[in-house]
Amino acid sequence: MDAYSGEQETGMTAHMGTARLGPAERSAALAQMAAQELDVVVVGGGVVGAGVALDAATRGLSVGLVEARDFASGTSSRSSKLIHGGLRYLEQLNFDLVREALQERALLLQRIAPHLVRAVPFLFPLTHLGWERPYVGAGLVLYDSLGFSFGFTRGVPGHRHLSRKRALRLAPALRRSAFTGAIQYWDAQVDDARYVMTMLRTAAAYGAHVASRSQVVGFLREGERVTGVRVRDLEAGEELEVRARQVVNATGVWTDDIQALVGGRGQIHVRASKGVHLVVPRDRIHSYTGVILRTEKSVLFVIPWGRHWIIGTTDTEWSLDKAHPAASRSDIDYVLDHVNSVLSVPLTRDDVEGVYAGLRPLLAGESDETSKLSREHVVAHPVPGLVMIAGGKYTTYRVMARDAVDAVAHGLAQRVPPSCTDRIPLAGAEGYQALWNSRHRLARESGLHVARIEHLLQRYGSLIEEVLTLIADRPDLAGPLSGADDYLRAEIVYAATHEGARHLNDVLTRRTHISIETFHRGVAVAQEAAELLAGPLEWDAEQVKREVEYYTKRVEAERASQEQDTDQEADAIRMGAPEIVPVASD
Repeated sequence: MDAYSGEQETGMTAHMGTARLGPAERSAALAQMAAQELDVVVVGGGVVGAGVALDAATRGLSVGLVEARDFASGTSSRSSKLIHGGLRYLEQLNFDLVREALQERALLLQRIAPHLVRAVPFLFPLTHLGWERPYVGAGLVLYDSLGFSFGFTRGVPGHRHLSRKRALRLAPALRRSAFTGAIQYWDAQVDDARYVMTMLRTAAAYGAHVASRSQVVGFLREGERVTGVRVRDLEAGEELEVRARQVVNATGVWTDDIQALVGGRGQIHVRASKGVHLVVPRDRIHSYTGVILRTEKSVLFVIPWGRHWIIGTTDTEWSLDKAHPAASRSDIDYVLDHVNSVLSVPLTRDDVEGVYAGLRPLLAGESDETSKLSREHVVAHPVPGLVMIAGGKYTTYRVMARDAVDAVAHGLAQRVPPSCTDRIPLAGAEGYQALWNSRHRLARESGLHVARIEHLLQRYGSLIEEVLTLIADRPDLAGPLSGADDYLRAEIVYAATHEGARHLNDVLTRRTHISIETFHRGVAVAQEAAELLAGPLEWDAEQVKREVEYYTKRVEAERASQEQDTDQEADAIRMGAPEIVPVASD
C-alpha cells in the first residue's frame, strides 16, 4: 500500500475522522448516487449544504451532496472568518438572532469543533465622552448574558472596560487622539473553508455520498413533483441522474439560478452583497487584540489571523459574476481609509498581502441598501419534492440545516428522528484536547518542531495522526513549502488524498490560504505544490503545467482587477481568467 491509497473504512463502523474525500471516494460517491434512490440530495457544498448533509445523515437518512465547483468555493470561504453573535444586531433590537448565534458559538467552541473554532479578543474604541461608554457597555452586558444557554458557559471571557492608557497597552498601534477609552470583549473565529470540508468529511463518515465538480443542470420531474436532479460530472464530462425523494437547494447566492431550472421564480429571492477583506502581515499593526470600528453603514473588523491581520468588510450591492466577485481599487481604498482613521502608522496598498471578496446571500426586502436586508433565514417548499433554504449567517448554519431537514422529513411522510447535530463532534474534535496536551511528545516522536505540531493540531485536530503517518511514510513531506513556510509539503498531498481537493487552486486558496497570506499570492509555490499533487491526482507533466498556468492567470487577473475604479471594470478583467474546470452554462 503506497502513501496515496488504502482501504477506506465504510459505514457506521468507521472511526470518526477516518472518512476520506479522495479521488476514489469521489468516483464511488457519484456511482452510488446514480445507482439508488436517495432520501435526500443536497445541491450546494457551502456551509449550509454541508450542514444539511450532516444533519440528514445523522438522522439515518440516505444522503447525496453535489457541488458545481470546489467545496466552500463561494461565500463560505470568503467570510470574515468569525463565529459571532452579531453585536450590531443588538442595535436593531434583534435579540432572538443574537441569542441564537451566541448559543451556536458556545456549541462550536466547546463541543462540536474545539479544534477549529477558537476565542479571539476585540477592542471597541470609544470616541465620545459621556454617553457612549454606558451605551456600548450596556449592549455588551446583554451580549455576554445572551451567550449563556443550555448549561453551557459562554466559552469566552466577559467584557471589560479600559481607560485609554490601558487600551494602548493592548493596542499600541492605535492613534492616541483617535479614541477616549475602550471596551474589550470576546468572540470566536474559524477557518471557514476548512470547517466546511471537515463537516463534509464527517457527513461522509456517517454515510453521505459527497462529490465536488458535479453540477446540477436540471431537475427530474414526475408531473409537478421533483424526483431528483440531472448532474454533470465536470471532470469526466458525463451526465448522470440522481433520484431522490427530496431535493434541498442550499446554493446561497445561486438560489434564484437553481430555482430557474425548476421553472419560474420561487418563494425566496436573494440579493447579493459584496464584502471585501484585506490581509496584511501581523507586524504592520502592533496589537495584542483585534479591533472593531464603527463605519457609516456597518462595522469594520481588524481580526488576528496567525501571522497576519484580516481587515474588513465592505457592504455593497453586487449584481455581476457570482462565482468570482471582484474587489476594485475603490473597495480597497475604503477599507484602508477606515482602518487608517485609528492607526498611528497608516497602512498603504504596499502593505496588502492578499485581497478577497465574497457575497452574502441576503433575503430581499423592502430596503434598497443591502446593509439593511435580513440575515435571518427562511425555508420554503415551492414545489413537491423540493426544499429551499436561504439567508442566515455562517454562525447559525446548524440551525438552518436543522430547519431544512425538518422540512425534508415533513415531505418524506415518514417518522424521521429529530436533529442531533448539537451533540455530534466534527471529525478531528474527539481527542483533540488530549493531543494538544501531548504536543511536546508528538513533536519528539515525529521530529517536527512543537510549533509545527501546534499548527497541525489547530488545522486537523486528532486527524493529525493521518498527516503524521503520511510524513512517516514519506520523509520528504516533512519540510515546508519553499515560499510559504507556514505549511508543510505533507499538507498539500493530504489535501488531495483526504480533503477532496481536485485542483491546484483548491489547495492554495481553500485547503491552505497561501493565496491571501503571501505577497506573491501563491505563484511562487504553484509549481512545487502542483508537482506534489500530481501523484495522488494522477497528473502527467502536461496537466501539472496546465494547473500552474491557470492559477497564475487567475492571480494576474485578480491583481489587475484590484487596480480598477469600478465594479464593472474590475469584473470585466477578473472574468478574463478562464476556470480550470468550466461550469456548464446551459
